[in-house]
Amino acid sequence: MRRASSCLVGVVLLVGLLVGAPRSATAATAGEDWFAPPPSAEVAAATEGTVLKKRTLSYHVLGIAAPLRTVQLMFRTNDQQGRPTVGVTTVVKPPVRLGSPKVISYQSFYDSLSPADQPSRVIAGQQRLPGGGIVNIETLLVAPSLLQGYTVVIPDTQGQTADFAAGREYGMVTLDSLRAALATPDTGLVPTTKVGLIGYSGGAIATGWASQLQGEYAPELKANIVGAAQGGVLVAPAHNLRYVEGSSVWAGVAPMAVVGVGRSFGIDFAPYLSERGQQIFDRIEDDSIAEVLGAYPGLTWADLVKPQYADPNSIEDFVTSANAINMGSAPSPQFPMFIGQAANGALEGTRPGPAGIGRGDGVMIAGDVRSLARQFCADGTPLVYRQYDLLSHFTAVAAWLPEALTWLQARFSSAPVRSNCASIAPGNSLEPEQYRPPS
Repeated sequence: MRRASSCLVGVVLLVGLLVGAPRSATAATAGEDWFAPPPSAEVAAATEGTVLKKRTLSYHVLGIAAPLRTVQLMFRTNDQQGRPTVGVTTVVKPPVRLGSPKVISYQSFYDSLSPADQPSRVIAGQQRLPGGGIVNIETLLVAPSLLQGYTVVIPDTQGQTADFAAGREYGMVTLDSLRAALATPDTGLVPTTKVGLIGYSGGAIATGWASQLQGEYAPELKANIVGAAQGGVLVAPAHNLRYVEGSSVWAGVAPMAVVGVGRSFGIDFAPYLSERGQQIFDRIEDDSIAEVLGAYPGLTWADLVKPQYADPNSIEDFVTSANAINMGSAPSPQFPMFIGQAANGALEGTRPGPAGIGRGDGVMIAGDVRSLARQFCADGTPLVYRQYDLLSHFTAVAAWLPEALTWLQARFSSAPVRSNCASIAPGNSLEPEQYRPPS
């Protein structure tokens, strides 16, 4: 209790310092052109994680420069389709570093269809509200790690075209962000620096996919990564679409995800949309989750599409893309995992889903997460799973974050890794979706 109280006091002091810092003349002009990528040929010629640009600047909160130094890196990565592209990450240096550097890679839940809401842009002082406000709020979540001397790395996980929910792209960007940060002396890190990953909700998409892709995509990082903690986990997106439809708060996230995934795969869903569906897709094409939550109460899939496509699996492109971002189809992590998932979605206006879906936290499905955790356990991943039966997606953060951070920080020490795999209840099937042609 004493440790938690002192940490809370430290967080309050740090945030007060950040918000109370004098306004900087460079806050609104931190270099829009800096985000323009190099020529495509230069990007394609580079290997994944190669730094293409870098700069040092202050960390900004609400457009105000704070006395924290950051290094922003633009690097080569891949998009959802495996094509060469650029990524951007922000390396935040701690106020005081004790001993050898250690990294917390924090994956943001900025969840947006607009590149203007990327963490790098908000931290550089550019503000688009309300979407950019999420990154400002997350300062409270990274503050404890900074105060304890960790360097915090914050990648723009959704790529440069804001491909919301495109999980594999999130994972590759996160891993290439670490490659770039560890290879750049300006960050104060070295190639052998130890790293822990953490993320909730949209940040869990990045944390989870990075964890599952690491073995095949960035095998050299196994020596660096000590563990990963994720909460509020998106596992099989086709299930989530059925779970949230008709809900009062989360219904609008379904078309938002379809727009993001369609963008990442180059799929045009317009031929399948009803007039209302097209209007909604046009309206949200650059919205953040802050603009969508609660804006479409009662919205269903049938409201979005023409009658012959009332079954989403009657759209072959939907089935193909949904299967490609199903975590159940990816390898299991090769390092310890902490997974937390709430299951009282009624607090946020979402009823339990039909058979094969069941209870969730309002947007994520507990049965899917349990099945993923059991799959990891079966493959030998050391794992701790927590289910918060009385909490929802928003309310579970307060329970998940302290435990997740404590667990993750222990991975940097010689503390033994324990698992509770034997106590995880069975969940849902994570089998691929099946295409059913429209009748």
